Amino acid sequence: MSTVAEIEEAIKALPPGERKRLVEDLPSILPELRGDFVWQRIITDERPRPLLSALGNDIEQQFKNDPEQFHEITDSDFEKRP
Repeated sequence: MSTVAEIEEAIKALPPGERKRLVEDLPSILPELRGDFVWQRIITDERPRPLLSALGNDIEQQFKNDPEQFHEITDSDFEKRP
């Protein structure tokens, strides 16, 4: 089995087309790169984020004070606009 350093060197030595193919194939090779795994890791990350927590608390308080200022999102909000 190769070490990570050897694998890194082998990847750097690949021609551009093969590197592109590898990038496309990596999520199937390394499941932790798939979006769901990434989001799960973010969701379960217990490290403190004081600024993000403060922002969330501020938004929550704004919502409690005036929920009408937060419009419900609909599917059409994600449609491309000219």
